[in-house]
Amino acid sequence: MYGDEATVRKILTELGDTWAVVGLSTNRQRAAYGVAQVLQRFGKRVIPVHPKAETVHGEQGYASLADIPFHVDVVDVFVNSDLAGAVADEAVAKGADAVWFQLDVVDEAAYERTRAAGLEMVMDRCPAIEIPLLP
Repeated sequence: MYGDEATVRKILTELGDTWAVVGLSTNRQRAAYGVAQVLQRFGKRVIPVHPKAETVHGEQGYASLADIPFHVDVVDVFVNSDLAGAVADEAVAKGADAVWFQLDVVDEAAYERTRAAGLEMVMDRCPAIEIPLLP
């Protein structure tokens, strides 16, 4: 398990409400679309990050994390494991407070690098599953 309950709770309740969702587009069939809706219902600001830079759920999209002109608290990663480590490195460079790799997204080396840089991190879990479980 990459991210104990205390870390999950901290990311969801303490680290801030601006979440960049990497891989979020207007495609309603993709998991990122529904997860972003759940995060919004729980008070999170969801910033789409996708090469198309589409507006999703009322928020302007950006082609990359570096293009976002304000602080991002959490970077939620919906790309395959082969690409996720680079996104985690971009999150560190961006100054994010945490990185969240979605279900089935695992990169142990990225986890170690991200934690060593001082960020909180969870892998292979879904915030849309976890957030409704919080008391």
